Amino acid sequence: MEKETKKKKKTNPKDEEISLLEATVEELNDKYLRLYSEFDNYRRRTLKEKNDLSKTAAEDIMVSLLPVLDDLERALKSTLRSADDQEVVSKEGLVLIYQKFNSLLAQKGLEPITAMGETFNVDFHDAITNIPAPSEEMKGRVVEEVERGYQLNDKVIRYAKVIVGS
Repeated sequence: MEKETKKKKKTNPKDEEISLLEATVEELNDKYLRLYSEFDNYRRRTLKEKNDLSKTAAEDIMVSLLPVLDDLERALKSTLRSADDQEVVSKEGLVLIYQKFNSLLAQKGLEPITAMGETFNVDFHDAITNIPAPSEEMKGRVVEEVERGYQLNDKVIRYAKVIVGS
């Protein structure tokens, strides 16, 4: 009887080889799945980086156009203050140019940063100076906007230069 149990415990060399091959297949399959996952993550990451790059590719151009936009705003303000009726045509033309230029920049993802009356936020505002607040509720808030700030696709490309009430 003991001989029969010993024979049963003895394993077949083919069974050992099969189990070894199955373990190798499992290991190789695991390596394949990990490699596939790494490649898929790499592909997603590069696509995201490519999209981010294309969104901010126009940043240099936008930054160089901002002084032109500022000059147009100043010219528009000074022209609108004029009481001379003969300048009405140039006022209308200037307004149209400003609106067209502004809408073009907005289509490209440029947005002005709201500053007037807002709570001072270092993420969007650059404080030039502090002045006494005209009222209690204006303490810590933007009292005057010296230069408008802009975001390009939710990234600040120029901080708003402001005067803060204290």
